[in-house]
Amino acid sequence: MDETEDIRDYDVVVNHEEQYSIWFADREPPLGWRKVGKQGKKNQCLEYIKEIWTDMRPLSLRQQQRQ
Repeated sequence: MDETEDIRDYDVVVNHEEQYSIWFADREPPLGWRKVGKQGKKNQCLEYIKEIWTDMRPLSLRQQQRQ
């Protein structure tokens, strides 16, 4: 194991604009963010986000462009 390897657990979180991020699993997400139910090592969480977050436009912009 590399000394710089991040071995902490993270949660995937999402905000009201459906933008994704990761947050330390042992902490509550910041105000305005909620857990989506995916937890794991940093690289696992980032891979998950890469798979599900295919449209990076904020929700409000996507809704505006549909009108």
